[in-house]
Amino acid sequence: MTTDSHSIAAAILAAYDNQRQITPISDGDPAFGLDAAYRISDAVMSARIARGERPIGWKIGFTNRTIWDEYGVHAPIWGPVYDTTLHFIDGARDTVHLDATAFVEPRIEPEIVFRFAQTPRPDMDERELLGCIDAIAHGFEIVQSIYRDWRFAPADTAAAFAMHGALVCGKLAPVAGTDPDRWIDALATVEIALLRDGGEVDRGVGANVLDSPLSALRHFVAGMASCPISRGIEAGDLVTTGTVTRAFPVRNGESWATAIDGLPLPPLNIAFASAS
Repeated sequence: MTTDSHSIAAAILAAYDNQRQITPISDGDPAFGLDAAYRISDAVMSARIARGERPIGWKIGFTNRTIWDEYGVHAPIWGPVYDTTLHFIDGARDTVHLDATAFVEPRIEPEIVFRFAQTPRPDMDERELLGCIDAIAHGFEIVQSIYRDWRFAPADTAAAFAMHGALVCGKLAPVAGTDPDRWIDALATVEIALLRDGGEVDRGVGANVLDSPLSALRHFVAGMASCPISRGIEAGDLVTTGTVTRAFPVRNGESWATAIDGLPLPPLNIAFASAS
């Protein structure tokens, strides 16, 4: 079966815009693979740019091996983050407010975020990659699924924005002039507790994310070199590297927060409430 990238991209974008769900592409085409999925992702990005949205970075998904069996996905995928989906939060006591009904089956993921100062090469090791980074932050990604009950094949997720809904990025800590070995060690051992309405629901360590968020970043940079997406990694891009804990459903009326140990980054607070 031949995949019509532009028509499928239009259907995916309409589903997200209208908070509705569609049948996974792989249901109608069992041979649907990642190359075709990323061509659809590229067509979605072109459509979003044409209507005024601006890509400002990337999300890497399914980097946490502890959740692979839950979703039936056993390798990372990625997709763009836009100026319309990014929310900054500067202070440890500040709270970002989002409307859960603006997303489709939303879930929350605490993550580590990198900001590139320069475009990396695909053959770089982790120390060299860190030399391309000027800041590191802690963030929440809100992921969503246009496929009912989060049922899909890996290629379906890559086509659908890599399931990206929103990125809440905390205060960026500068990397320049600091000890790279301390960052490399701390990124693998950082511990993040995830709390809902004040009670802890899960706890994870950086090593859950392909052994380290920096390792996940290296995998992404190498993979992007052969990925059929027209925009690459650019200076200034933010890249969020995947959930340190399990992902949890969210709904309006809930407050979520983190406690972070092992990195000089503040915790995050997010509250879900109707915009009306």
